[in-house]
Amino acid sequence: MMTWSHSRCTGAHRRAFLADVGMGFTGLALGAMLAQEGIVRASPETEWSPPTGQPHATPKAKSVVWLFMNGGVSHMESFDPKPELTKYAGKAINETPHADAQNPEKLKLARVTVVNDANGQQRNKLYPLQVGFRKYGEAGIEMSDWVPHVGSCVDDIAVIRSMFTTDDNHGAQTQFHSGRHMLDGEYPTLGAWVHYGLGSLNDNLPQFISMGNREYWNAKDGHYLGPAHDAIPIRVDPSNPLDFGKPAGNLTKEEQRIGFDLVGHLNQLKAVEYPNDPALAARIKAYELAFRMQTSVPDTMNFQQETKATQELYGLDDPATKDFGMQMLATRRFIERGVRFIQVQHGAGGAGVWDAHGGLKANHEKNFKAVDKPIAGLLKDLKQRGLLDSTIVLFASEFGRTPGTQGSDGRDHHIYGFSVWMAGGGIKGGLVHGKTDEIGFHAIENRHYVTDIHATILQQMGLDSRRLEIPGRKRLDIDHGKAIAEIIA
Repeated sequence: MMTWSHSRCTGAHRRAFLADVGMGFTGLALGAMLAQEGIVRASPETEWSPPTGQPHATPKAKSVVWLFMNGGVSHMESFDPKPELTKYAGKAINETPHADAQNPEKLKLARVTVVNDANGQQRNKLYPLQVGFRKYGEAGIEMSDWVPHVGSCVDDIAVIRSMFTTDDNHGAQTQFHSGRHMLDGEYPTLGAWVHYGLGSLNDNLPQFISMGNREYWNAKDGHYLGPAHDAIPIRVDPSNPLDFGKPAGNLTKEEQRIGFDLVGHLNQLKAVEYPNDPALAARIKAYELAFRMQTSVPDTMNFQQETKATQELYGLDDPATKDFGMQMLATRRFIERGVRFIQVQHGAGGAGVWDAHGGLKANHEKNFKAVDKPIAGLLKDLKQRGLLDSTIVLFASEFGRTPGTQGSDGRDHHIYGFSVWMAGGGIKGGLVHGKTDEIGFHAIENRHYVTDIHATILQQMGLDSRRLEIPGRKRLDIDHGKAIAEIIA
C-alpha cells in the first residue's frame, strides 16, 4: 500500500529542474538570465533570497576603481604633512610637547610604538619630513611635493586623514580589503560584495577584475560567497591579457563555439548531479564569459586606438610611469565599457614596495614618481569624458608609517592614524575630513575604521550591506561600517 507524507518532496531539486530546462536552450545563457533576474532562489529551508542584480537604492555611482599601494604609504610624506616632525627631529617624543602621544593608556603599546634602551630612554626619535609640501588647488589642501599631479586634482578629491586599523603587519592588506583581521579567517572583499550584489553592465567583460600582483594572503576575494566572486586577474598585454584567454591551437571561431557548447553541455550535466558545488557553478559561468572575452579584453587593451595626447596624459611616454600608466589607461577603457569594480595593486612582492623601513626618501620618491602622473591622468580623463561622476576612485594603503625613525632613515608600520582619499561617484571634492595629532601619531578627529570606506562605497553604489548577508554568515556591526556622510555630496 502506498503511503503519502506531508513533508517536502525529496526528489529532484528545483535547481536541477531549471538546469534540465536550460539545456534545451543551450543552458548557459538561460541560467545566467535566470540568475540575473533573481528567479533562481534558495532552497525552501530558508526565506533568504540571493541578490536580484539590482541596487537597493538609487545609486550615485556605477563603478569603483580601487587603487591600493602595497606596503604602507607614509601619510606624513604624502597627504598629511607634519612640520612638527622636522621642528623636533632627533628628539624622543617625551622630550617634546607631544609626549602624550605615547601614553600607554591611549596607545595600548604595540611594536610600532616607542622603543626604549636598557636605561629606559627612548631610542626611537622623531624623524623629519623627507620632502617639502605646499597647498594645492582652490581648496588650498596641503600635500607633499611628491604628488604634484594628484595635487592638481585636489578640488575633485576628499582626503580622509583619520583612518585606523588593527593589524600592524602586512596582513592589514587583507584587512583593508575585507574589513577583518586575517587571523579571524577568510572573509569576502569589498569588490566581491559589489560583484555579488549588482548585475552586469557589459556581458562581454568580467565585472570584477584585478591588475597588478597580489600576495598570497590577499589573493582571493569571494571566500564564502564562492569563487564566482573572485576578481579575474588581467595583465596589461594585448597579446595575452589573461590566462587561457586564447585558444591553444589554430581554431576558427566556429570550431571554438562547437567545443564551448559541448563542454558547457557536459558541465550542465554535472551541475544537475552537484547543484550546490560553487566551484562548478563558477567554472560554468566563467567558461562562457571566457569565450566572449577573447575578443573584448584584447580590444580594451589596444592603446593604439588612443591619441598621442591621451597616452602622454597617463605617462606612457616615460619609462618611470609607463607600466602603471598602462594599467590606469586600461582602467579607464574598462570603466567606459561597463566594468563594475577594478582593483589595481601597486608594488606587491614581499611585504610590498612601499614598505620603507629604511631609505624612505628614495623609496617613496621612486614610487610616487611611478603612480602620481598616471593616477592624475585617470582622474582627468574620467572627468573630461563625463565618467568621474559615476565612478568612485579610492587611493589607499594598508596603514601609514611611524612619526619616529626606524634605523637611520626609515619608518615602521603605523596603524593608529593614516590617510586615504576618494574622488568621483558623488564624493565631495576639495575637502579634508578628519585629522591626526600634530606629529601624525593618532587619529584624533572623526576616526574611521576601514569598513567605513566600504560602507561609503556601498552606499554610493546603491547597496545595503545588511541586505547582502547570507544565512549562517551574519556579520559583526563593525563589518558593515558606517558611511562617511561628511564627504558625500
